[in-house]
Amino acid sequence: MRGWILSFRLGRKRYYPRQVIIEVENPVNLHQLIGRKVVWVHPKGKKFIGKIVRKHGNRGTRFIAYFRRQLPGIALGSEVNIV
Repeated sequence: MRGWILSFRLGRKRYYPRQVIIEVENPVNLHQLIGRKVVWVHPKGKKFIGKIVRKHGNRGTRFIAYFRRQLPGIALGSEVNIV
């Protein structure tokens, strides 16, 4: 399944670089996606692995994923694979 990184999760006074908002193209069942792994591949080949932890918003296509290491800014707007 494919998804796109929209932005980092933002607070009032700071942003959280290890937490990103991901939009999924065609979610079948929202509760089945929670707990799945998210993989983003850097253009140089380095992999960043995260996990979908909860839903974001009322639309039903956006989720928050936590990554082990913080993502670089080049990741915003790019595609991720949901395993």
